[in-house]
Amino acid sequence: MKQEPNTQPQVLIVGAGPAGLALAIELGQRDIPCLLIERNDRVGYAPRAKTTNVRTREHMRRWGIADALRAASPLGLDYPSNVVFCTRLNGPRLASIENAMYCAPGKNPLYSEHAQWIPQYSVEEVMRAHVQTLPSVELRFSCELALFEQADAGVVAQVKDLENGGSFEVACRYLVGADGARSTVRAAIGARLEGSYGLSRNYNVVFRAPGLAQAHRHGPAIMYWQINGDVPSLIGPMDSGDKWFFMPTQLREGQKLSAEDAPDLIRRATGLDALEVEVLSTDEWVASRLIADKYADRRVFLVGDACHLHPPFGGYGMNMGVADGVDLGWKIAAVLQGWGAPALLDSYEKERRPVHDMVMDEAVANHSVLGNQLWQEGLEDATEAGEQMRREVGMRIQVAKLREFNTLGVVLGYRYEGSPVIVPDGSEAPVFDFLNYIPSARPGALAPHAWLHDGSSLYDHFGQGFTLLASHDADAAGLTQAQEAARAAGIPLTVIQPQERVLKQLYGARYTLIRPDQHVAWRADTWPADGGALLKHITGQAG
Repeated sequence: MKQEPNTQPQVLIVGAGPAGLALAIELGQRDIPCLLIERNDRVGYAPRAKTTNVRTREHMRRWGIADALRAASPLGLDYPSNVVFCTRLNGPRLASIENAMYCAPGKNPLYSEHAQWIPQYSVEEVMRAHVQTLPSVELRFSCELALFEQADAGVVAQVKDLENGGSFEVACRYLVGADGARSTVRAAIGARLEGSYGLSRNYNVVFRAPGLAQAHRHGPAIMYWQINGDVPSLIGPMDSGDKWFFMPTQLREGQKLSAEDAPDLIRRATGLDALEVEVLSTDEWVASRLIADKYADRRVFLVGDACHLHPPFGGYGMNMGVADGVDLGWKIAAVLQGWGAPALLDSYEKERRPVHDMVMDEAVANHSVLGNQLWQEGLEDATEAGEQMRREVGMRIQVAKLREFNTLGVVLGYRYEGSPVIVPDGSEAPVFDFLNYIPSARPGALAPHAWLHDGSSLYDHFGQGFTLLASHDADAAGLTQAQEAARAAGIPLTVIQPQERVLKQLYGARYTLIRPDQHVAWRADTWPADGGALLKHITGQAG
């Protein structure tokens, strides 16, 4: 890492969490000079999210770091991603959901990368290591945004160096706030969070408990829901070294959970009275459904928790922030490289806000069914009536929690409907189903995935700019016309024509234009006579 700050990057990114790191990678892999600042002295302070979903893993495959993340898995890739529902760890099982979040390794025709159960701090470390290999990206820790001013040509920011007490000035074309729930950038542009605050107050405890994995009879799982009338809670392995997380789901009004109180609460919740507990950290947080009333002001943008907050049930939060960084990143790069118009940046909020709303609704629905809502008096009774009640509650769980742990329709099925840089083709929109993901090449949707006969993923052949996917029987003249139009417009275009015939059926057209973020921008059976107009439309240059 350089010793002197790069005071003239084209983009200043405030916050080196997953959203900021994703944005930096998108820009850095396109050779856009950017400066990423983080007020802490390293990445990955908080023991937060643990699910890196299939879509985020697909971005990591595109960035070339999916294998690095796979290698960083503390529990091992073959560790079963099951979710167990029980009264307590030493109590009877009520239900279980296998392969939650689609973490099982192996090839699935619907996606190129399986999900992964891995602490967010480990994910951030893999992303940080990659960022620091990109020559055009500078990452500086212990630096905090003080203030900034916008002008027609760019942004000038003052940054505090928290190590030496000094400050330095940064002149850039764009500034992005990836600085979390208490975003300084959001406040500076006058954006307000709107929605429902305080759906619940929660604590997350990270602790070490030697032998806990062997102390119960439910077998390995990524999460155990403990449904009882005493301490309803979630508990599960956090990392190697007997490190676990614990989250009570019902605290009395005004009750605080201190590091001193946590061991006894964990023993009561699990029913394991002799459990040795060493508390490593406690973190209080409030579950809310909040979204910013605007995501941008001229040359300043918001990504991740800076513009949306929701309950962490379903594993969407970190992954949505990464997707924000991807969407905004390729668009900023396109504008700075001259082949995208400023109007392309206007599509960022228009595309992402509806997705945020949809996903937040899913998270709130999941939050409405916690352990305390599933509890019934008598559930732990060692009687025939208690056994019957446990069977009935188990059936309720299988229905109610499917929406939280089997959600491929949410993870891969979101579409950029109504985007100004998508060309609709009049086809009928697929019915949204949180569980059943139906691939569709309708413009705005994620390009359908396929494994090619050489064992590679179709996605592996997409370019860093736009990709024109041609079916096996597409006219060569159309491909030539597309390449000439892209060359004339200065738009990076990769043309591919795999010979697998199934692709024509999967995509429903001979020609499909796919964006850098792998979403479909346009499709048809013939290349248009005015291909230049099409390319202008999808890069924000129309009108």
